[in-house]
This record gives sequence, C-alpha cells and structure tokens, in this order.
Amino acid sequence: MQIFTAVFVAALLLTTCVRMWLATRHIHHVRAHRASVPDNFSAQIDLAAHQKAADYTCAKTRLGYLNIFLEAALLLALTLGGGLNALAAFWSDWLGVPIPLDGSLANYPITHGIALIISTMLLMSVVEIPLTYYRTFIIEQQFGFNKMTPAMFFADLIKQTALGMLLGVPLLFGVLWLMAEMGAHWWLYAWFAWMVFNLLVLAIYPTWIAPLFNKFTPLADAALKARIEQLLQKCGFESSGLFVMDGSRRSSHGNAYFTGFGKTKRIVFFDTLLSRLDAAEIEAVLAHELGHFKRRHVMKRIVWSFAMSLVFLWGLGYLMQQDWFYQGLGVTVAAVPATAMALLLFFLVMPVFTFLLQPLSSLYSRKHEFEADEYAAHKASATDLIRALVKLYQDNAATLTPDPLHSAFYDSHPPAALRIARLQNLAHNLQSEM
Repeated sequence: MQIFTAVFVAALLLTTCVRMWLATRHIHHVRAHRASVPDNFSAQIDLAAHQKAADYTCAKTRLGYLNIFLEAALLLALTLGGGLNALAAFWSDWLGVPIPLDGSLANYPITHGIALIISTMLLMSVVEIPLTYYRTFIIEQQFGFNKMTPAMFFADLIKQTALGMLLGVPLLFGVLWLMAEMGAHWWLYAWFAWMVFNLLVLAIYPTWIAPLFNKFTPLADAALKARIEQLLQKCGFESSGLFVMDGSRRSSHGNAYFTGFGKTKRIVFFDTLLSRLDAAEIEAVLAHELGHFKRRHVMKRIVWSFAMSLVFLWGLGYLMQQDWFYQGLGVTVAAVPATAMALLLFFLVMPVFTFLLQPLSSLYSRKHEFEADEYAAHKASATDLIRALVKLYQDNAATLTPDPLHSAFYDSHPPAALRIARLQNLAHNLQSEM
C-alpha cells in the first residue's frame, strides 16, 4: 500500500467517524432537552413548538447518517475502487483517445477532461437525489414545511443541471486550457479566471439566475416600503429595489437577504417572512442584513474565499506533479497530471483533509452575525430583532438547544440562547445610555 493511500484512508476514516460522532452527540443533546423549553424562551415558545423543533432536528440529523456513509462510500468507489479509472477509460474509448499501455499519465484532449469531470459530478448528484427527495417529501412534509410537488422538484433539478452546464462547462474548459498551456504558473491565471467568473455570477444572479426559480415582485405595502426606505437612507444603502420572493411555493420557511453588488444590489423578502413579522420586526431583520453590508462582511468573505482558492490552486499545482498523489488515490490509467484528473482528485479528497478546520470557518461566520446584530440594535431595535428571531426560530423549527460541539462545526449562526442573551444585553446597555 502506498503511504499516501494509508494517509488518505486514515483521514477519511477519522473524518467519517467524527461526523458520525457529532451527529450522535447532537441527537442525544437535543433529545435530552426536549422535555422543557429553555427559560429564556418559555414566555414566547410553547412546549409543543419546542418539541416539534427537537423532533425535526433529530429527523434531519438521522438522515445525515446515511448521507455521511454514502459520501464516504462513493469517494472510496471513485478513487481506490477504480471508478475514476473506469470513467476515464470509458471516455477514452467513446472519444477515440488511446490509453497508454504502460498505465502512465498522458496528455488527453480537453474534451476528455470535461467529459470525465462532468460525468463524475453528475454521478455524485444522481446518488444524492434519493436523499434530497426523502428530505423534501418525507421530513419537510411531515413537519409541515414542504410546499413543492414532485413535478416542481424535478423541474428545479433539470433547471439547476442545465444552468450548471451552461455556466460550468465554459469555466471548466478555460481552467483546463490554462492548466495545460500556461506553464508552471498556470494556477495564477486560473485563479484570476475563477475570480472573474464568481464576480460575474454575483452580478447577474439577481436579474438573470434567481428569476429562473422564483417570482420576484416589487414590495407593494406602501407603509412598509416607506419605513424600509427611511432605514436605508439612515444606513447609507442604495439598492435597485425592494422585492418579495414567492418562497411559499416551495417551503414555509422564511428569510430575507440582499444580493448582488454595485447597481445590481437587491433587497429580497420571502413572502412567508412578511406574513409572519410585523413592520418593526421586519425593519430589525433588514437592519441585521444591512449590518453585513456596512461591516463589509460580504466583501471580507469574498476576499477570504478568493485567498483560500489561491492557496488551493497553488497546492494543486504542486500535487499534480507528484506520481504518489495519483497512485495513492488508485489512479493508474487516465488523464493528464496537469488537467482533469488532477483537478478532480484534488477537489474530491480536499474536504477529507480540511474537515477538522471547519470550526474556524463557523467561528468567523458567527463573529459576523454578532456584529450584524449589534449594528441592527443601533439602527433599529434590539428588542424588535429579538422578537423577530424568536418567531423565526419557532416558524422554522430551529432547535433552541443544539449540541455545542456540533454547533461549533456546522452552524454559521450563533446558537439561539447565546444570540438572544447578547441582544438582550445590548438592549439593556442602549436603554441605560438614553
């Protein structure tokens, strides 16, 4: 066995076991606190709603066991099990590309690389469909959230696949060409192409991509619109409009967000959110979202994402030149070390080696949420934001008692109890200053 094979198997086993352990902890912790509503929420959330959230959380987490197992099994099947070798050989035969008899890594045409990567991604997506379908039509249906029909589910799937191909194939072609033609520093050119692509998608998403899946209409409530515009003026935020999204077509979950940048910025409210919160609470939720903008969280996350992608591409530039990288992952026949197989292998196995760093990303995100809450408390009302969050926790059946360690790994937002306690402290301090 190659040394790197042993390292890969050990890392996959460790990651899989940790994920299973975290899921088990989470279920046990939520069930242990199911019998009573936490004191901070007992006046707003009744026991039935609290228990519904606990049961909903446990049902999703139990389904996660199967997802963890399938991901690990599929990764092993594709790598050490010879799946990628088989796919590469299939496309070599289909496209009339000869396979090296000595099993060496040879330069294949870009069309072969695109076919290999796209077919692998499609295979992984097909494996996930039954779980997604079960989550939507069993778990979400059981707890009263799903509004989708099977026809809508598969229509969305087809549109997502078509959109992924429309955007992804040109990007993939460009990256593979750069990897093959730009020499040892190809990763710098690929990184620049990746940045341009992401910024382009951010710019066109509000007006070209999002409307493919949902209907967006201008906010019609004149009083609420005037109140929001006053808040926007106070915060120095300019947008291209206030829109309501028909989120209720698919789910009863509610949310609000702003999207795009520059002149394409839009503020979007789910119709489910508007139907549940009053005007002051909506203003507080929007102030929180604006806090992300004013504290430059979106820009910071984009910069952080681009910085990480540069590091990863540099790492790929090194690994693609190492025979042990391919051999250790079971690749004996197939593609170019500088193109498709290297790219595919790297992004398939990278999560295995980076999973234990996930709490750092979650911590960074939760820091931004606290900062946005503080901004909202100053520009709107901490008390109104508390009321809005409690309603959203209840309506979305979000558990009030997550396992702390599970939350540290997975939750981009602070646990409910901690977040509400900080907002209450902010409200008290602001009241004292008046």
